[in-house]
Order: sequence, then structure tokens, then C-alpha cells
Amino acid sequence: MQLSQPGRFATFLDVPNQAATTTDRSRWIALYVLCVGMLMIVLDATIVNVALPSIQEDLGFSQSSLAWVVNAYLISFGGLLLLSGRLGDLLGRRSVFLTGLALFTTASMLCGLSQSQGVLVAARFTQGVGGALASAVILGMIVTMFPEPREQARAIGVYSFVASAGASIGLLLGGLLTQGISWHWIFFVNVPIGIGTGVLAWRLVDRDEGIGLANGADLSGAVLITSSLMIGVYTIVKAADYGWGALHTLGLGAVSLLLLAGFIAREATARTPLMPLRLFRFRNVTGANAVQILTVAGLFGMFFLGVLYLQRVLGYDAIETGVAFLPVSLTIGVLSLGFSARLNSRFGAKATLLPGLVLIVAGLAYFSRAPVDGAYVADVLPSMLLLGVGAGLVFPSLMTLGMSGATQSDAGLASGLVNTSLQVGGALGLAVLATLSSTRSQNLLDDGEGRLSALTSGYHLAFVIGAALVALALVIGTFVLESKPREAEDPGVEPALSEVA
Repeated sequence: MQLSQPGRFATFLDVPNQAATTTDRSRWIALYVLCVGMLMIVLDATIVNVALPSIQEDLGFSQSSLAWVVNAYLISFGGLLLLSGRLGDLLGRRSVFLTGLALFTTASMLCGLSQSQGVLVAARFTQGVGGALASAVILGMIVTMFPEPREQARAIGVYSFVASAGASIGLLLGGLLTQGISWHWIFFVNVPIGIGTGVLAWRLVDRDEGIGLANGADLSGAVLITSSLMIGVYTIVKAADYGWGALHTLGLGAVSLLLLAGFIAREATARTPLMPLRLFRFRNVTGANAVQILTVAGLFGMFFLGVLYLQRVLGYDAIETGVAFLPVSLTIGVLSLGFSARLNSRFGAKATLLPGLVLIVAGLAYFSRAPVDGAYVADVLPSMLLLGVGAGLVFPSLMTLGMSGATQSDAGLASGLVNTSLQVGGALGLAVLATLSSTRSQNLLDDGEGRLSALTSGYHLAFVIGAALVALALVIGTFVLESKPREAEDPGVEPALSEVA
């Protein structure tokens, strides 16, 4: 990935230690532009949550059908990430990014203009497609633009802040827009941001040709993995309605696993596979994605159920809830935008990752004892700080490890894989923890327990299970990940990326 000649935008920002040439400045500005696009997409996953009651009242959604405002986005987004990442390798990452950004921006406008349930759900599905195309290639573009390990660690820190802190920022922004104007503006706000990001990306990042469809146009593999992921995510998000042991859940889950098995068999024999299985020969690629699935499963459930605890039990409104989660974003920002990168460069990604996982386990465990009459400073804030510091250490390290087996020709694929594990982990964690929490609360209500007490007990169970999932991630990180990963090899295409410790 090469950058265009710097334009007038390059004079607005001077990155420390990069001021020697305008080319270096334009690289960093291009990074921030890409991360603004990523932030817009990440925000959309949570900004809708606090607006759901207003959307339900305005468009007449039932409680069950309202979930499709979230699920329609999640299914298309999670299902297409891996394919989108590979398309970036084949067709050029900038082209795929700009196409996805245009689709996401257009769909956001349609969401804001929606006056019926069907139009909103269809526009949300389209938003997910555009979000997958744009976000899947961003990390691959970043590691290609910054091949030197120290610079790459700093760049990944910026990206990690956006990817991990965006959820809590979305809660605050969603509350401000919904209460201050209307729910339509949580979608309209994407339009000027999307247009501006597209114009700057077009100017600052040169078109990369990609390796061509002939080097990986595996249509059969694409159909198999996309179908498997979409059906799998759909099964997970609907398990809360049908139950985990229902024929609907077990049958669709089996179909998803069979399609996944077919994809693996296809990739093992295809001449030009969609996803070269050699990526998984690197322990850090496999281990980092497994750790991320488990960690995100615990954290996403906490974000969703933590919001419900603050609103349903402590009586917070939308803006107060967003402010309550702000310490998570601030601590992630302080660490991801500098401190974590220095730790990764000095001690290695694994040595930075493991203490972060310990802090996340502690934060979830502390949240699991928050009482019905909890006070924010004593019962909530300590968890927010522990989770923020932990996530600020964990996610830059995971992304570094997850990309450590990628070559320049596979960077988009590896980026898509990292984002896929993020989304699948979030969907799985949310579905499992929300279902178990709801079931426990309902059982206690049936036994005569008070409403607030029953709800709090259900949330406690979810936080304990979330802590257990992250503890399992800690075990995998300890025994699977390597401190010094082997360097990736890319025979016949481009030289391998520099080794990332």
C-alpha cells in the first residue's frame, strides 16, 4: 500500500518523530481517516441500543420484532467479514473500503428516513453489508502502511482504541442524539462523516491493484463460509427466543457446522482457496482469535446487561448511562493511544496481553456483586476502570498477535478474520449471557422474588459467566500463544511483513 502525494491536509497534523517528511505525515493522517471510518461503523453497533424504545414507539415494533433492528445488522455484518477481507486482497483494499463506505453511508440515510418497520430492517441489513466491506480491510491497510514494528504497534494502538472504546462512546452519543433531537439522527450523523471520510481516503491513499481474482476467486468457498457464518449468527441471536435445546436452534446450528466443515474441506483442496489454511499453522493467529472470541463474549454481554442494570435497577436515563460508561472509553484511550504500544514494543504482545486479561476478569467479578441499591462510585466505577485498563492492554496485543502470521497479500484476509472473531464472539456472548440472565430472573420472579432483586441476580449470573469465559481466554493465552512468533512466508507474491513480537 503506497500513499498518494500529500495534499493540503497533511499540514494540519504533526505526528511526533514523523515530521521529517510529508509522506510520513500523510501516512498518519491516512490512519486517522481510516479509523474515523471504523469508529462510525463500530458506533453503529451500540448507538442504536439506547434509541430502541423510541424506535419501537414511533414505528410500532413489537418487543420480539424490535430485536431485528439490531439482528439484521449483526447477521449481515458478521456473516460477510471474512469474505470482505479476502476481496480486499484480491480486488484492492482501498476499492473495497470505499465501496463499503459508500454503501454504509447510503444505507444510513435510508435508516434515518425510514417510516416503516420493513424499510428500517432492510436498510439495517444493507448497513451491515457496507460495514463488513469497509471494516474488514482497514487493519490490513494499516499493517501494510506501517511495516516497521514500532510504528505498527503505535498504529494498531490507535485502531484498537477505536475498535474497543467505540461501544461505550456509542452509548453516550446515542443517548445525546435520541434525547436531544430524535432517533433518526443516530443514522443521519453517519452521512457527513461517511462522505468526508471517503473524500479524504480517496485523496490520501493510492489505489492498490490487489493480487487479482485468479489468485483466490474461490466462489464455492465464499458461499460455504458466508452461509455458515450468517446461519450461525442467526441461530445464536434467535436462541434467546427458541431456547438452546429447541429443534430450531439445534437444527440450524447443525447446518451451520456442516457448512463450516464443507468450507474447511474445500479450502484444503482448492487450487486458489479463499482462506489459505496455512494461516492457522501460526499458533498466534489461531490462539489470538480464540482468545478474542472468549474475551469479547464476556465483555459484550457485560456492556448490554450493564446498561440494563443501570437503567432498570438504578434508574439511569440514556445520557446518564452513557456517562457512566465513559471511564471505560477514557482508560482504553489513554492506554491504546500510547502506553500499550510501548509495552508491546518493549516486552512483547503476549506479556502485555496476560495482565490485561487478569484485570478484565477482576472487573467482571467485581461487577457481579453490585447490589440493588448500588452507588456508582463504590459499586460501578471500580469495574469500569478495571475493564477499561484491561481492554486497553488486551485489544492492541490481540490485534498485533492476530496479524503476526499475515503477509502483505493476506493482510486483508487476516484483518477480516480478526474482525470476524470479534463479531462472532460478541454475538455468542450476548445471546448466551442474555438468555441465561433472563432465565434466572424469570425463575426468581416465579418463585416470588421482588422484581429488582430478580433482575439483579440475573445480571450477576451473567457477569460471573463472563468472567469465567475471560479466565478461559487467559489459560489459552498462557499456554498457546508464543512470545516470539515465527515470521510469515508468502512465496511468489510479496515479501512477508516484519515479525511482530
